[in-house]
Amino acid sequence: MSTVIHRKPKPYPREQMTAHTSDRNASAFPSKRHARRYWTLLCLFLSGGLLCSLGLLLYNNPVPVQSPSFWPVVERRITAIMTMAIAALCQSLATVAFHSVTNNRIITPSLLGFDALYSTIQTSMIFFFGAGALIGFSGTGAFLTQVGLMLVMSLLLYGWLLSGKYADIQLMLLIGIILGTGLNSLASFMRRMLDPSEFDILQARLFGSVTNADAAYFPIVIPVVLIVSVLLFLSANRLNVIALGKDVATSFGVNHRRSVLYVLILISLLMSMSTALIGPLTFFGFLVATLSYQVASTYDHKYVLPMAFSIGFLVLTSAYFFMYHIFNAPSVVSVIIELFGGLIFLTVLLRKRSL
Repeated sequence: MSTVIHRKPKPYPREQMTAHTSDRNASAFPSKRHARRYWTLLCLFLSGGLLCSLGLLLYNNPVPVQSPSFWPVVERRITAIMTMAIAALCQSLATVAFHSVTNNRIITPSLLGFDALYSTIQTSMIFFFGAGALIGFSGTGAFLTQVGLMLVMSLLLYGWLLSGKYADIQLMLLIGIILGTGLNSLASFMRRMLDPSEFDILQARLFGSVTNADAAYFPIVIPVVLIVSVLLFLSANRLNVIALGKDVATSFGVNHRRSVLYVLILISLLMSMSTALIGPLTFFGFLVATLSYQVASTYDHKYVLPMAFSIGFLVLTSAYFFMYHIFNAPSVVSVIIELFGGLIFLTVLLRKRSL
């Protein structure tokens, strides 16, 4: 008759238990080394952006420090730097959040038609009312009109395509692309009918530039952008769950449709403010978001969002500093940024081979 011998399980060595415990990390980063790398790079990017801002303020200032005209020149440059910070904050946060709610890191919020609508508004103004009307189309009223039209278009798009029984984000993106293409075609047709002098005036408005911004807009833009940015940052945990997909988010108890609609409204506010303030920047947000994913080494939006802003601010301030003071070509800053953003977009697209 066989005897069953119960052996006491042999305990793991202390070193092996320590190794297993250290591998199970509940932090947002894979290891402490990645966390230290994140904070180091974040501080470096912010410091670089601040140094470039200081260079824009003080370097190559034509007025001596003792002159009474020195501070008015500095104030005008401060306006440009504040515009860069606003643009970096809006574009970076909106693009990262848009990638999460659509579960696609290749598309940009510009697909919803913000840039196309801005171009159509500017072109229609000069086409129907002349160059004088376009030049006079400035101030708080004109700014709020453009922001309002962009918000109405985006809210109608969301309300129609995300509130029905068969709500589908991909269908919303497809409709947004079609509307944007139609508006761009209409604006292109009107531009062909303009005089050369009117076309030159219009062309200056259609490129994103900090010179398009007016300090009179700041009392409206800064509070709205800061409030929306804080709300978006507070929704970081929700974005972490939404990025996992609709089924997973629903299983975690998240109302996916309501959460996506809420985030898209915040994205619309940021994009409309940025576009109306400085003009269209199609690939800038994509450039910043893609770099932040590579650098942050985490999927947690509490860390990705600040990294995206720091990279965006550094890109804008350094680009304007070098183009202003080194190459003496400030008008091509947006072209260079869009060029690099487009190249990175094509690189990512060709590597993934799908949308």
